[in-house]
Amino acid sequence: MIVNLGFLGFFKYYNFFLDNFVSAFSFFGQEISVRSLNIILPVGISFYTFQTMSYTIDVYRKQFTPTKDFVAFSAYVSFFPLLVAGPIERARNLLPQFYTKRTFDYANATNGMRQILWGLFKKVVIADNCAYYANEVFNNSADASASTLLVGALFFTFQIYGDFSGYSDIAIGTSRLFGFKAMQNFAFPYFSRDIAEFWRRWHISLSTWFRDYLYIPLGGSKGGMLMKVRNTFIIFIVSGFWHGANWTFVVWGALNALYFLPLLLTNKNRNNLEVVAQNRFFPTIKEFTYMLLTFGLTVIAWIFFRADNLNHAIDYIKGMFSLSIVSTPKLDPLYVVVLCLIGFFMFIEWLGRRDQYAIEEFLNKYPKLYRWSFYFLIVAMIIIFQGNSQEFIYFQF
Repeated sequence: MIVNLGFLGFFKYYNFFLDNFVSAFSFFGQEISVRSLNIILPVGISFYTFQTMSYTIDVYRKQFTPTKDFVAFSAYVSFFPLLVAGPIERARNLLPQFYTKRTFDYANATNGMRQILWGLFKKVVIADNCAYYANEVFNNSADASASTLLVGALFFTFQIYGDFSGYSDIAIGTSRLFGFKAMQNFAFPYFSRDIAEFWRRWHISLSTWFRDYLYIPLGGSKGGMLMKVRNTFIIFIVSGFWHGANWTFVVWGALNALYFLPLLLTNKNRNNLEVVAQNRFFPTIKEFTYMLLTFGLTVIAWIFFRADNLNHAIDYIKGMFSLSIVSTPKLDPLYVVVLCLIGFFMFIEWLGRRDQYAIEEFLNKYPKLYRWSFYFLIVAMIIIFQGNSQEFIYFQF
């Protein structure tokens, strides 16, 4: 554990703690000179560090028998589809799959290809095009109107979802091609009716990791209300800090804890366990209202995640709630096309919200001609709307 956390702390957090140490001395009028590290952060270090830590903890708890096959263990830690951005797999799920003989399975492979296709659509068509406008607004937020800031925040909200869940779909689909089953990492989080449901559906592999290895060992929900509140703030703040060595991530985590608090205090944090509108096409007015409220709170939180620093985030939110909210956003008119793409994307997600990913099953009820027409449409959109290529956001973590 010390070795794992030591590597993570050295590469990812050394300069952060050093800068804050210097700032603390400067606050009291004492200037000190230190040398920071000019090093490259290893790609995906947070993901495979947590993966190896889960193995260590499970073995210690006697929940998993330690492997004697070093090659299999190394393959588990460095399994290439999941290596750089997850999902964060548990040893008890992924490691035994390296022991079994795999044969090509056509149905599994086509399922994987569909998931890869949908992941590419999320990344190339949605995330990369949203990134263009999100970057434009956030980089020039001081002079932007409230409506422009609002649209910029919405674009980043869909950028990070398309970017990260798109990578997860590509990784899980690629794993399927090789005969491996990886865990679901996103379950349509923007259809959530409260923040607790959102966190059960967003970055599931990380949320469950913190639940099993931090929240429950701290006492979970078994103690008094004060302990529950303490544990909730700890896991959300640590989750924020896991994302990066910046106070914006810490505040983002704390803000989500504040969102979660009313549900915890009223014991309603496990009210929405089923998919919204489970046996209906349309949600009820009440469900839609709660979805809209949850989405709005999430958009505000993402501003802290995207901002360069805390002052930038606070100024951005202040500007977004000014009287210019009724004005027309000052952006390239083509942003309307991206909004239409988001509308199409969310419609397909809504249709497939009961499955592991949006186009897994619901297309099967249509004739083969319609299915293949849809696939070709998605491929065409990927080709047409590429060009604003962006690095995956979670590569930096």
